[in-house]
Amino acid sequence: MRKSTKSTSVQRFYCNVFGHRYEVSKKVTSYVKEYQCQCCKKELTTNSNGHLTELTPTFKEINSILSRIHEARTVRLKQKTISSSIYS
Repeated sequence: MRKSTKSTSVQRFYCNVFGHRYEVSKKVTSYVKEYQCQCCKKELTTNSNGHLTELTPTFKEINSILSRIHEARTVRLKQKTISSSIYS
C-alpha cells in the first residue's frame, strides 16, 4: 500500500500557510513534553532551555532516560512519604 503524496503535500502546505497545530503526544516530566503536529506529524520536544526543538533520535533517547529517572524518583518519594506516615 502506498501513501498518497497529494494529501501529505496539502497538509504541509496547510502548516506552511496557517502554522502547525501541535498537541502534547507524551508527557516526559512535568516540564518536558513531546509534541506532534496534527496535520503534518512533525514532532518537537522541550530542550534544556525550555524552548521547542525538533525531536531527533538523540532527543528521543534523552527523553526516555529522563522519563525513567523521573518515574523512579517519584516512586521512591511516594514510598518514603507512605513509610513516614505509617510510623507517625
